Amino acid sequence: MESYTPGAGLMIRRCGQADFAEIWTIINDGAQAYKGVIPADRLADPYMSREALQHEIDDGVIFWGLEQDGPSRRLIGVMGIQHMRKEFLPHVTLIRHAYIRTANQGQGIGARLLSYLRTIAGNPILIGTWANSTWAIRFYQKHGFELVSPQQKDRLLRQYWTVPERQIETSVVLADASWRALDYS
Repeated sequence: MESYTPGAGLMIRRCGQADFAEIWTIINDGAQAYKGVIPADRLADPYMSREALQHEIDDGVIFWGLEQDGPSRRLIGVMGIQHMRKEFLPHVTLIRHAYIRTANQGQGIGARLLSYLRTIAGNPILIGTWANSTWAIRFYQKHGFELVSPQQKDRLLRQYWTVPERQIETSVVLADASWRALDYS
């Protein structure tokens, strides 16, 4: 399914190359929340460069956006999904780069995007986020995700993500019930 209507005046749709600039803008606007929260050595300006975003897309991150209907029809939130199929490892789906425009935060946009992506994931879902971004951790916990142990977190971040060691040190991983039911300790 390439689009879904979660409510009046809203549409979730798969983003394409034509949305690149808007995705980049939303990520960097939404990431303003990290200032003073994540380690200064992990915070860049802009938070994500255009090259880094293109690398993520080239590496298989598919962005979905929630678009507000009306005369301005624009994306107000984005969330990426990445299906990971690695030899000798369980197939998982990663939720990546979930950002909402600052002006639209707290309106249920992230919940709608997450709910939709869960329906199309097809595998257990893992989510990585910054350990000090308590609001993000609470958001995912509210939606049924649980923190994995520090040992599992380190292993999972090395297996499924391509991030520097410093980011592994300062991050957490949350898993959905289907991951937990498989008991990948």
